[in-house]
Amino acid sequence: MGKKRVMVPAKDLDLSTVKYEHEVVKAPHLTGLMLKLFVRMVEAPVLGSLIMSFLKKQNKMVEMLQNTEIPEAPMFKPEFPPQDAEPSVVIVDEERKPEDRVELALKCLPHYDPASCWSGDSLPSFRYWKIRDYAYAYRSKLVTPSMVAEKIISVIEDCNYHKPPTPLLISFDAEDIRKQAAASTRRFEEGNQLSILDGIFMAIKDDIDCYPHPSKGATTWMHEVRSVEKDAVCVSRLRSCGVILVGKANMHELGMGTTGNNPNYGTTRNPHAVERYTGGSSSGPAAIVASGLCSAALGTDGGGSVRIPSSLCGVVGLKTTYGRTSMEGSLCDAGTVEIIGPIASTVEDVILVYAAILGSSPDNRISLRPPPPCFPDLSSLENANTLGSLRLGKYTEWFNDVHSTDISDVCEDVLKLLSKSHGCETIEIVIPELHEMRTAHVVSIGSETQCSLNPDCEDGKGVKLMYDTRISMALFRSFTASDYVAAQCLRRRIMHHHMEIFKKVDVIVTPTTGMTAPKIPSTALKDGETDMQVTAYLMRFIIAGNLLGLPAITVPVGYDKQGLPIGLQLIGRPWGEATILHLASAVEELCAKSRKKPAAFYDILNIK
Repeated sequence: MGKKRVMVPAKDLDLSTVKYEHEVVKAPHLTGLMLKLFVRMVEAPVLGSLIMSFLKKQNKMVEMLQNTEIPEAPMFKPEFPPQDAEPSVVIVDEERKPEDRVELALKCLPHYDPASCWSGDSLPSFRYWKIRDYAYAYRSKLVTPSMVAEKIISVIEDCNYHKPPTPLLISFDAEDIRKQAAASTRRFEEGNQLSILDGIFMAIKDDIDCYPHPSKGATTWMHEVRSVEKDAVCVSRLRSCGVILVGKANMHELGMGTTGNNPNYGTTRNPHAVERYTGGSSSGPAAIVASGLCSAALGTDGGGSVRIPSSLCGVVGLKTTYGRTSMEGSLCDAGTVEIIGPIASTVEDVILVYAAILGSSPDNRISLRPPPPCFPDLSSLENANTLGSLRLGKYTEWFNDVHSTDISDVCEDVLKLLSKSHGCETIEIVIPELHEMRTAHVVSIGSETQCSLNPDCEDGKGVKLMYDTRISMALFRSFTASDYVAAQCLRRRIMHHHMEIFKKVDVIVTPTTGMTAPKIPSTALKDGETDMQVTAYLMRFIIAGNLLGLPAITVPVGYDKQGLPIGLQLIGRPWGEATILHLASAVEELCAKSRKKPAAFYDILNIK
């Protein structure tokens, strides 16, 4: 037994003594027969606990959770100190109807003339159709929602015949889509559309309820033990705005993976390179948006699951502050790290969808006391000047700890552009205890997952899970009650460190992921894989958003030498969505000319 380590109180930590530790994950990469054999070993009563104990020791988890004295009291869910008001924003009442909030968000967007895109003027580079383009096309009778629906249905039906297959949706009903589109078409004919989102096609991740579809969480059995009687709260808010819901998007089983690999329903392919992963766990939603098939999608983010696939697929993904949107009606509605967030091809479309779905649950309103939500006012030029006062925090050693310097170089160039174009100042910061943060996160999300799945696993459903999920579950089962409490003490420490950083800077900037889209090993398609090194690279920068509940957004900023998308992540103060959306919009504008058309792209609105 080693000597007990005693941590100094977080408030007394001398930052000059903090040394950056490169993350080294010690775990085997397994596919095929070796993967199956390893699962049998970790599920064996005595051998399994010995293996898990060894792996946890190798990765310094035992030392941190059991042999360390942590002076802070536990924090079982994010607790935020009061925050200053954000500059240049429009405040919205979250009690207002979703369609009214969307209307207000629309007024905050910069001037844009969709007609110019239809006049035959060729644009300088590739661009995605925006929600405002669809609304203009419908109002001008260039197309109808029903015409667009037919094109989307034919693409989805064709996807299963692709070589390799590209399964985007797990549940899909062509007649239901036609019915929704016909109702929207009628509203446009009668001139009484519900909002700018009327007739906009969106996909919903398979762990969020969207009636009448089952919510399987990409398992083979979840729908047998959990029925769907109605829409999740956020889905019903979209429906009231006239959104057409195309079905349930593919995902990594139960959200427990970062690649999107899924032998149950097939693995979604990256639209930029079909031999590569989309990232996970919101693999289907990100691929559907990146391929141009839908304007937006809803994902969930408990460990980067919106931001990782958005970054790898070259689109925008927003993780809101914990508690800003209601989780009611999702498989992860009882957790303390997850949120439901929008994925879209542009920042402005993310803002419009965010406007529709926001609104805290009654419980979170009491416990978190969220301030009123705000939108960035992008409509006036004066407000662009407020960007100049933003201080961006960069922890250089962490920022550069990536698989390929292409990532850090591209992200660094964007920071220089922000400084040159808007006067944003980049300030060097130190974020202590990153290893502790990762450990606290895996214990938190793991214990909460284990708690919610325990009855089903006890009932014999555990053996029907994918092999990599079963390895994760074996790890989660090995956590003790004292591990969980220690992780929550670490959570309070790490929250203190971040709140101190936010006294000096407004936004923390990092690459979104430490690597671009990884290749799909052919041996991983049938039975899945476990590769913790890849997971560590993909999750390197995203944990603070989940463990601490901070808002974060990923924006596409360029490509590596192989042409794979790179994302920049902006992490904001608690409730600081408007600030990161404003900055994201500026980043998007600076990088717009470099955007490339994905190899698999469907020009859905251009109906000839």
